[in-house]
Amino acid sequence: MRIVVQRVSSASVDVVNDLGTPDVTFEPQQIGPGLLVLVGVTDTDTDVQVSWVAHKLLNLRIFEDGQGRMNRSVQDVGGEILSISQFTLFADVRKGNRPSFVAAGEPEHADLMWIKLNEALRSGGVPVREGRFGAHMRVGLVNDGPVTIAFDTAELGV
Repeated sequence: MRIVVQRVSSASVDVVNDLGTPDVTFEPQQIGPGLLVLVGVTDTDTDVQVSWVAHKLLNLRIFEDGQGRMNRSVQDVGGEILSISQFTLFADVRKGNRPSFVAAGEPEHADLMWIKLNEALRSGGVPVREGRFGAHMRVGLVNDGPVTIAFDTAELGV
């Protein structure tokens, strides 16, 4: 899994249709202070990566502790999470000008892993809002800090 996590004051997502107007079948989602999490999945990702990422996100100490140090987690501050599935995190731009996405997971597998991750995050007691898998979404955020952290479970040996 490839993850980009941003500490936010607020974040939101809506889905647009082919005409670029809001999709009325999707209720826009928003959160207050917490984490915006962009999630990319590969076909080799399993429950092992899901569990590791959920634990890391729930316990990542990137919120200030009152003394100006990042020493509190999203759980500690009573924050929320907005989770967005994003296959483009696996863009390969080494050749030409059109990115290749061959490393991104097949949609059925990627959707299942993303759902499992969101369920694991919820089981940690943090409210989780979601975008819609495979949809054209508009994501808005107020990055707090700014704090943006990216990691890849394959590079970490998970």
